[in-house]
Amino acid sequence: MEIQQQVLKFRYHIGVALLVLGAIFAALQLAPRFLNVLAYFWPLFLSTALFLALVLFFAKTQTFSHSDDSSLPKPAEELLDFVAGHHHDPPLDARHKSD
Repeated sequence: MEIQQQVLKFRYHIGVALLVLGAIFAALQLAPRFLNVLAYFWPLFLSTALFLALVLFFAKTQTFSHSDDSSLPKPAEELLDFVAGHHHDPPLDARHKSD
């Protein structure tokens, strides 16, 4: 009788565990094999690897001169200021002036 009481006490836990095991088993049986996925997506994997290799190559070979930063235009900072709402109002143009 004690075993039945313990089983009834944990019936929801056992049910959830059985459902999870069934879902894992079904996923393993129905999912495509890894080699099939690799065979289908190998061009994507190869192009991504080449792109990342080029990014690393250019990052290592690019030289930056930090001495002339004040003379360079900073359009990204202007864009961020505009998006953040810290922009100046443009002068009113007669063609776009609302009456």
